[in-house]
Amino acid sequence: MLEETNDNLHEADGNLVSESTEAVPTQNAVKEDAVTAEEVVNTEASTAENVADATTVVENENQKALTAIDDSNAEEGEDASLRERHEIPMLAYETLSMEALVDELQELVATDKVQSIKEHVEEIKKAFLAKFNHFIEEKKEEFHAENPETTEDFHYHSPLKIKFDQTYSKYRDNKNAHFKSLQSNLQTNLENRLAIVEEMKELINPNENIKDTLKHFNELRERWKNAGPIPKDKYNHVWNNYHFHVENFYDYLHLDREARDLDFKHNLELKQKIVARVEELVQETDINKAFRELQDLHKIWKEDIGPVSREHRDTIWNKFSDLTKQMHDKRELLFEKMRGTELENLTKKKEIISQIENLATIKVNAHSQWLGQIEKVEALRTAFFEAGKVPAEVNEATWDAFKTAVRNFNSFKNSFYKDIKKEQNDNLAKKNALVAKAQELKDSDDFAATTPLMKKIQEDWKKIGHVPRKYSDKVWDEFKAACNGYFDKLKEQRTEDNAEEMEAFEKKKAYLEQIRDFQLVGEHKADLDAIKLHIENWKNIGKVPFPKRHIEGKFNKILDALFDKLSLSKKDSDMMRFANRIDSLADNNDTRKLEGEKIFIMRKIEEVQNEIFQLENNIQFFTNTRNAKKENSIVLEVRKNIAIHKESLETWKEKLKQLRSLNQE
Repeated sequence: MLEETNDNLHEADGNLVSESTEAVPTQNAVKEDAVTAEEVVNTEASTAENVADATTVVENENQKALTAIDDSNAEEGEDASLRERHEIPMLAYETLSMEALVDELQELVATDKVQSIKEHVEEIKKAFLAKFNHFIEEKKEEFHAENPETTEDFHYHSPLKIKFDQTYSKYRDNKNAHFKSLQSNLQTNLENRLAIVEEMKELINPNENIKDTLKHFNELRERWKNAGPIPKDKYNHVWNNYHFHVENFYDYLHLDREARDLDFKHNLELKQKIVARVEELVQETDINKAFRELQDLHKIWKEDIGPVSREHRDTIWNKFSDLTKQMHDKRELLFEKMRGTELENLTKKKEIISQIENLATIKVNAHSQWLGQIEKVEALRTAFFEAGKVPAEVNEATWDAFKTAVRNFNSFKNSFYKDIKKEQNDNLAKKNALVAKAQELKDSDDFAATTPLMKKIQEDWKKIGHVPRKYSDKVWDEFKAACNGYFDKLKEQRTEDNAEEMEAFEKKKAYLEQIRDFQLVGEHKADLDAIKLHIENWKNIGKVPFPKRHIEGKFNKILDALFDKLSLSKKDSDMMRFANRIDSLADNNDTRKLEGEKIFIMRKIEEVQNEIFQLENNIQFFTNTRNAKKENSIVLEVRKNIAIHKESLETWKEKLKQLRSLNQE
């Protein structure tokens, strides 16, 4: 141990004496008690061996705790800025999103010293790259699933990755600059400390004046304190050499015993205070904080406080090392607890992986259902990242299992979308055809013919399903531009037409007042020609706005009254009214009502034909009767009805003919 040294002291004449001596037994005494002595020796040897074994175990356990502290202090001995790393909380970086990781990295690099954030930066880097590489793998799989025959290389632009690389590069530059500055001084400081150790060896010279020797010794101790950091792999070795020769100086140098004992006593008091403080630290609830202070106390014990007298040396050191072992054990228990938490996290992550694997076996056949499956996997992915750390030895295997499960799910999902790829390409071809048709019609000025076609194109577009995502926006923008171009032009035209229609409405209002005062002269041909002229004049005025079309009904009522006064047949009167009505509908381009009129007439024709057929069947029943020598009144009435229906049928057929001729025009 560090505190175990030769405790022999030089007397004033330079001869060595021992502070304790043992009585050596005479030869006769040994002979007289030979048997008893042998038994005693064997018994004591056995006991001593057991005690030695137990002591070795304790010392080994203590040494583990001491080594852990020595190693940490050695690292900090190389770079004092490492001591600041404990002031920055270590977050659960693996649970953060990529955006949050980049923000945290920027904050650390901008505000903290490079060596105090080393562990944090490496944890952030590991978490970010794991998530980013997994993200890129998924994007690459999606790209190849959507483009199975492509020879194009996959590229993905990520502003977030660029931001991360820039920040990490800045950290790396800062770290390199720091180490370059640090390394230039470490070797020089090491050489200075080794020179101090060599000078310390030369102090043991009984012929030199004690005052000069003490002065030189104190100078060396001061130079040692100010020598600066050295490489961590040399720290403990160099310090042990230095401390060994400091103890030799105290033990071998001829000193004034009173002065030496006072120094020993002072050192003992300081070390006892440290032991008392460590006893308090053992009870501290914040174990990491307590262990950190214990490291500082070990450094003070080794570097700032000199040796104590031999009679207290082992006792005080053993007590200090035992307390260190207790603190180390508490820290190990904390680590075990953390490991227990990590094992719980491992169980959670395994369950999440199992659920993702299960989702990769459930076959669904609709896009909406796949969206639900994808949402479930995203939720499980988030839960995986938020589950926390797992034991280091299984971390990579767990991460690989998670990536494999997600990759298998994505492959399973992509196989579905590969199957519908052909359908989407067919839909794209259909939509491109509609785009071409809309672009062909968008400049047409024949609004009456083109508008229904454009509306049908829009309806057909709605019935077509999804197209490949990379073409979706492009084909939609082209289609929308063509449709908007046409309907904007139609709107402008309607605005112009509306002014003309309002003018026509005002003229028709005035003409309506004029025709109200019209009187027939009583001559059939002249009156009929006059009515036809009014109809022609009315048509020539033009269309009126849709909300004002009630004026057409008022005009038709006046015409009906005039026709009633004319000595026209019912058929002629009916046909003139019909012609006037359908002409009015045609002028206003009311295709819906014209089509309705056509359907109505066709039904009426069918009804009249059925009625005639039934009446003719009835006639045959009466005329085939044996005793029917002549037609009775019932037969005559039936024949009369047949004639009326045939006349009506001719009228309806004439109306249908006029409608069809109108459509042909």
